[in-house]
Amino acid sequence: MELDKIDTSKSKMQSVKQRFFALRNGVVADMLRKAGSPYRIIFGLNLPQLQQLAGVFGKDEELADLLWNDKSVRESRLLAPMLLDASALSPAKASAWLNELTGATEELDLLCHSLLRKVDFAEELFDTLCHDDEPLRRYVALRLGFALMNRCPEKIRDFAVKEKEKNNPVTLNVARQLSAEFE
Repeated sequence: MELDKIDTSKSKMQSVKQRFFALRNGVVADMLRKAGSPYRIIFGLNLPQLQQLAGVFGKDEELADLLWNDKSVRESRLLAPMLLDASALSPAKASAWLNELTGATEELDLLCHSLLRKVDFAEELFDTLCHDDEPLRRYVALRLGFALMNRCPEKIRDFAVKEKEKNNPVTLNVARQLSAEFE
Protein backbone atom coordinates (compact mmCIF):
# COMPACT_ATOMS: atom_id res chain seq x y z
CA MET A 1 0.00 0.00 0.00
CA GLU A 2 1.30 3.45 -0.88
CA LEU A 3 1.17 5.63 2.21
CA ASP A 4 1.07 8.93 0.35
CA LYS A 5 -2.11 8.28 -1.63
CA ILE A 6 -5.66 8.24 -0.32
CA ASP A 7 -7.91 5.41 -1.50
CA THR A 8 -11.10 7.24 -2.50
CA SER A 9 -13.13 4.01 -2.45
CA LYS A 10 -12.96 4.03 1.37
CA SER A 11 -13.94 6.55 3.99
CA LYS A 12 -11.09 8.67 5.27
CA MET A 13 -11.42 7.02 8.67
CA GLN A 14 -11.07 3.57 7.11
CA SER A 15 -8.09 4.78 5.15
CA VAL A 16 -6.43 6.13 8.31
CA LYS A 17 -7.04 2.89 10.20
CA GLN A 18 -5.66 0.86 7.30
CA ARG A 19 -2.48 2.94 7.42
CA PHE A 20 -2.22 2.50 11.19
CA PHE A 21 -2.42 -1.25 10.65
CA ALA A 22 0.17 -1.19 7.84
CA LEU A 23 2.63 0.81 9.95
CA ARG A 24 2.03 -1.01 13.25
CA ASN A 25 4.98 -1.86 15.45
CA GLY A 26 4.23 -4.61 17.93
CA VAL A 27 7.39 -4.06 19.98
CA VAL A 28 6.57 -0.40 20.60
CA ALA A 29 2.90 -1.22 21.23
CA ASP A 30 3.85 -3.84 23.83
CA MET A 31 6.24 -1.42 25.54
CA LEU A 32 3.54 1.23 25.75
CA ARG A 33 1.03 -1.27 27.17
CA LYS A 34 3.53 -2.43 29.81
CA ALA A 35 4.25 1.20 30.70
CA GLY A 36 0.54 1.71 31.46
CA SER A 37 -0.71 3.51 28.36
CA PRO A 38 -4.46 4.13 28.84
CA TYR A 39 -5.52 3.15 25.33
CA ARG A 40 -7.26 -0.12 24.51
CA ILE A 41 -5.75 -0.24 21.00
CA ILE A 42 -2.13 0.70 20.37
CA PHE A 43 -0.54 0.31 16.93
CA GLY A 44 2.88 1.52 18.05
CA LEU A 45 3.38 4.26 15.46
CA ASN A 46 6.08 6.83 16.16
CA LEU A 47 5.95 10.59 15.72
CA PRO A 48 7.56 10.72 12.25
CA GLN A 49 5.04 8.16 10.98
CA LEU A 50 2.16 10.20 12.40
CA GLN A 51 3.58 13.36 10.84
CA GLN A 52 3.81 11.55 7.51
CA LEU A 53 0.14 10.58 7.78
CA ALA A 54 -0.78 14.14 8.71
CA GLY A 55 0.90 15.25 5.50
CA VAL A 56 -1.06 12.72 3.47
CA PHE A 57 -4.45 13.70 4.89
CA GLY A 58 -3.79 17.42 5.31
CA LYS A 59 -5.91 19.72 7.41
CA ASP A 60 -9.35 18.15 7.76
CA GLU A 61 -11.61 19.27 10.61
CA GLU A 62 -14.15 16.47 10.15
CA LEU A 63 -11.50 13.75 10.19
CA ALA A 64 -9.73 15.40 13.15
CA ASP A 65 -12.99 15.33 15.13
CA LEU A 66 -13.62 11.69 14.24
CA LEU A 67 -10.11 10.74 15.32
CA TRP A 68 -10.30 12.75 18.56
CA ASN A 69 -13.56 11.00 19.44
CA ASP A 70 -11.89 7.61 18.89
CA LYS A 71 -10.71 7.52 22.52
CA SER A 72 -9.71 3.85 22.54
CA VAL A 73 -7.01 4.16 19.83
CA ARG A 74 -3.72 5.84 20.76
CA GLU A 75 -2.77 6.85 17.23
CA SER A 76 -6.20 8.39 16.56
CA ARG A 77 -5.78 10.69 19.55
CA LEU A 78 -2.23 11.63 18.55
CA LEU A 79 -3.03 12.30 14.89
CA ALA A 80 -6.21 14.35 15.48
CA PRO A 81 -4.54 17.62 16.58
CA MET A 82 -2.17 17.42 13.61
CA LEU A 83 -5.13 17.46 11.22
CA LEU A 84 -7.02 20.39 12.74
CA ASP A 85 -6.09 23.84 11.51
CA ALA A 86 -5.58 26.23 14.43
CA SER A 87 -8.00 28.71 12.84
CA ALA A 88 -10.74 26.07 13.07
CA LEU A 89 -10.30 25.64 16.81
CA SER A 90 -12.62 27.84 18.82
CA PRO A 91 -12.24 28.36 22.57
CA ALA A 92 -15.37 26.23 23.07
CA LYS A 93 -13.98 23.37 20.99
CA ALA A 94 -10.61 23.60 22.76
CA SER A 95 -12.44 23.36 26.06
CA ALA A 96 -14.43 20.35 24.83
CA TRP A 97 -11.24 18.59 23.68
CA LEU A 98 -9.54 19.36 27.00
CA ASN A 99 -12.51 17.91 28.87
CA GLU A 100 -11.88 14.59 27.09
CA LEU A 101 -8.23 14.05 28.03
CA THR A 102 -7.22 10.41 28.53
CA GLY A 103 -4.40 11.11 30.94
CA ALA A 104 -1.62 10.22 28.52
CA THR A 105 0.98 12.99 28.61
CA GLU A 106 2.06 12.01 25.10
CA GLU A 107 -1.41 13.03 23.92
CA LEU A 108 -1.21 16.31 25.83
CA ASP A 109 2.23 17.11 24.45
CA LEU A 110 1.07 16.65 20.85
CA LEU A 111 -2.15 18.56 21.47
CA CYS A 112 -0.12 21.53 22.73
CA HIS A 113 2.65 21.30 20.16
CA SER A 114 0.50 20.64 17.09
CA LEU A 115 -2.45 22.83 17.90
CA LEU A 116 -2.98 24.77 21.14
CA ARG A 117 0.20 26.84 20.95
CA LYS A 118 -0.89 28.07 17.51
CA VAL A 119 -4.31 29.45 18.43
CA ASP A 120 -4.93 33.16 18.87
CA PHE A 121 -6.31 32.57 22.36
CA ALA A 122 -3.34 30.52 23.67
CA GLU A 123 -2.54 33.03 26.43
CA GLU A 124 -6.14 33.14 27.62
CA LEU A 125 -6.22 29.35 27.57
CA PHE A 126 -3.02 29.29 29.63
CA ASP A 127 -4.58 31.70 32.17
CA THR A 128 -7.60 29.43 32.56
CA LEU A 129 -5.69 26.16 32.76
CA CYS A 130 -3.04 27.29 35.24
CA HIS A 131 -5.75 27.93 37.85
CA ASP A 132 -7.47 24.58 37.33
CA ASP A 133 -7.67 22.00 40.12
CA GLU A 134 -7.03 19.14 37.68
CA PRO A 135 -3.28 18.34 37.35
CA LEU A 136 -3.63 17.23 33.71
CA ARG A 137 -5.03 20.62 32.77
CA ARG A 138 -2.19 22.37 34.61
CA TYR A 139 0.20 20.07 32.71
CA VAL A 140 -1.29 21.49 29.50
CA ALA A 141 -0.77 25.01 30.87
CA LEU A 142 2.88 24.20 31.55
CA ARG A 143 3.34 22.85 28.02
CA LEU A 144 1.69 25.98 26.63
CA GLY A 145 4.05 27.97 28.81
CA PHE A 146 6.98 26.90 26.66
CA ALA A 147 5.32 28.48 23.63
CA LEU A 148 4.35 31.63 25.52
CA MET A 149 7.65 32.25 27.33
CA ASN A 150 8.62 35.21 25.17
CA ARG A 151 5.17 36.76 25.25
CA CYS A 152 4.61 36.82 29.02
CA PRO A 153 7.76 35.54 30.77
CA GLU A 154 7.01 36.68 34.33
CA LYS A 155 3.58 35.06 34.39
CA ILE A 156 4.94 31.80 32.95
CA ARG A 157 7.93 31.71 35.31
CA ASP A 158 5.76 32.41 38.38
CA PHE A 159 3.33 29.64 37.44
CA ALA A 160 6.13 27.14 36.79
CA VAL A 161 7.72 27.87 40.17
CA LYS A 162 4.40 27.57 42.02
CA GLU A 163 3.57 24.34 40.21
CA LYS A 164 6.99 22.91 41.01
CA GLU A 165 6.39 23.67 44.71
CA LYS A 166 3.16 21.64 44.61
CA ASN A 167 5.30 18.57 43.95
CA ASN A 168 2.51 16.93 41.96
CA PRO A 169 3.77 13.82 40.13
CA VAL A 170 1.77 14.70 37.00
CA THR A 171 3.23 18.18 36.62
CA LEU A 172 6.52 18.10 38.52
CA ASN A 173 8.94 17.19 35.72
CA VAL A 174 7.53 19.63 33.19
CA ALA A 175 7.35 22.35 35.87
CA ARG A 176 11.04 21.74 36.59
CA GLN A 177 11.88 21.89 32.88
CA LEU A 178 9.95 25.14 32.39
CA SER A 179 11.49 26.70 35.51
CA ALA A 180 14.94 25.73 34.27
CA GLU A 181 14.33 27.65 31.05
CA PHE A 182 14.29 30.86 33.12
CA GLU A 183 17.45 30.09 35.09
